[in-house]
Amino acid sequence: MNACHPGGSSAAPTAVLVHGAFSDASSWSGVVVELQSAGIPVLAPPNPLRSINGDAAYIAERVRQIDGPALLVGHSYGGAVITVAAAAARNVVGLFYVAAFIPDEGEVLAEIAASFPEPRLSDVVRQNAFPLDGEGETAVELSIAPEEYPSFFLPGSPPEAAAAAAVSQRPLAASALFVDRASVAAWRTLPSWALIPTDDESIHPDAQRFMAERAAAQTIEVPGPHAVMVSEPARVTDHIRGAIRALR
Repeated sequence: MNACHPGGSSAAPTAVLVHGAFSDASSWSGVVVELQSAGIPVLAPPNPLRSINGDAAYIAERVRQIDGPALLVGHSYGGAVITVAAAAARNVVGLFYVAAFIPDEGEVLAEIAASFPEPRLSDVVRQNAFPLDGEGETAVELSIAPEEYPSFFLPGSPPEAAAAAAVSQRPLAASALFVDRASVAAWRTLPSWALIPTDDESIHPDAQRFMAERAAAQTIEVPGPHAVMVSEPARVTDHIRGAIRALR
């Protein structure tokens, strides 16, 4: 499978955009349009949101099928997924984190967050059960209360679009946040970039700064909410393009 946009250059890494919790690949729509307009090959696969290492295996398989190098771009929980996935796909040449978790090997995401001021996310998250198998066993998944979603996750978005996103969000298995441990940290061997929105209420900016500095990521701070790729797609795309230029 070749993920290249028809107008893209074969010399440019494919930007693989991995969404996080409480969203889906459509959260990258504005960035996809910007990248395609610039002739940059792009792929925005679904992230299963079931377990860090399982989700990473899925993304890595998609990336291995790309004809040429890839820059993995992860938002929020998607940052943890690309951290692991990149180690299993030899064509990955860099990592770009957007308002993201950047775990080290063996770390649990909730334990990282617990070392910093608690963001507002904990006030708006709701729990639901989902089936693990066909024998009645269930587990917990997390979503944002629909009535809170527009103002919390998509501030500034058109009300109708935010309301639709609130009822079509994809939940995250709680174990991915509170139990799973990242099996590897690919940022130890790959060049990395981090974009930190200073108004983030999901992952505290101080936590993001700590993780980005530890990963030796080239870091950019911008005003904006957690879903900054929705509110500021052109700005986010500019920084992704900068990383692609550096890699080329």
